[in-house]
Amino acid sequence: MKFVYISLSGNTKAFVQKLVDYFTFNHADIPVETLDVKELVKEGQAYPDLDQPYIAFLPTYLEGGNGVDNGDREILTTDLRQLIAKGNNAHYCLGIIGSGNRNFNNQFCLTAYQYSNQFGFPVLDTYEMRGLSADVERIAGKIMMAYDLEK
Repeated sequence: MKFVYISLSGNTKAFVQKLVDYFTFNHADIPVETLDVKELVKEGQAYPDLDQPYIAFLPTYLEGGNGVDNGDREILTTDLRQLIAKGNNAHYCLGIIGSGNRNFNNQFCLTAYQYSNQFGFPVLDTYEMRGLSADVERIAGKIMMAYDLEK
C-alpha cells in the first residue's frame, strides 16, 4: 500500500504517520510505503512515474475568498497536483483524502474535491487538522476498501 502526500505545516505528515502506525499495529501483513512530495521538491528530485496503486493526501491551502464565488485557487500544494498529472500517475490513484480547517467553511477540503474533478478519482474522506483517532480508524477502513483488502 502506498501513501503519497504533501505536508506544509506538518499536520498531513502527522496524520499519514498515524495511519502508518495503525496499519503496522493492526495489519502488520500489509506493508505501507510513503512518498512525501515536499521532500522530493526540497531535494531537487524529479517527479517519479508511479506504477502501482496509491492514495493521495492533500491539505487545503487556497488564495483568500470564501470558496464559493472567489478564493478557490490552490496555492502551496501544486507540487502534488503536478506529480499526479505527470504521465500516467493519475491512473494509479485510488482516491484522495483531504484535510483542512472547518473554520474556513466552504473552503474546507475544497482542493481535494478539485483534484477529484480534474483527475476523476474519488474523495475517499476528509478530516480536520491532524485528525483524531476516530478519523484514523474510519479512514483506514476506507483505504482498505479502496485497495479491496477488506472482506
